[in-house]
Amino acid sequence: MREIGKPHPRLPLNAPGQEDDPARFLAWLGEAIPMVEHLGIREMTRDGERLIWTLDLTPNLNDKGTGFGGALAAQTTLLGWCWTTLWLRRHSLARDVVVAEASQRFLAPVTGHYRLECEPEVENGPERLAEQLAQKGRGRISLVQRLWCGEKLCLEARGDYAALGGS
Repeated sequence: MREIGKPHPRLPLNAPGQEDDPARFLAWLGEAIPMVEHLGIREMTRDGERLIWTLDLTPNLNDKGTGFGGALAAQTTLLGWCWTTLWLRRHSLARDVVVAEASQRFLAPVTGHYRLECEPEVENGPERLAEQLAQKGRGRISLVQRLWCGEKLCLEARGDYAALGGS
């Protein structure tokens, strides 16, 4: 059980340019953030600069039998945090990541299992983040998350994530 105020140990960094094993990262994430084991994440994959979660709806149901907005908003925020953390790890940077700003726009009810996709808001976002880190030792990136239930877009979110100074 996690202790309040005590940081969870980080995963050791991989070799530069090497991706984290998705199952290992999700296992660590579940230990670091206890609510993760209750989100229904079935799989995490990467497609270029896009990070994708496949999720079960059942643990995220509301009283109407559709997706609970609060859970979905938390998932979009956490997925952005994961995108930023994994990007940093791929570049051999152990940094704290925080969400600086987040917003969601709910477009349709989530009525079945779904996928969340996260990618940079602008194509050169990762390059700008790398430049900021090199120049200032910290940086910020804007990410977009989209929730798809089949082929129906149900939620669009965006967030600004800060990589704080560190090792």
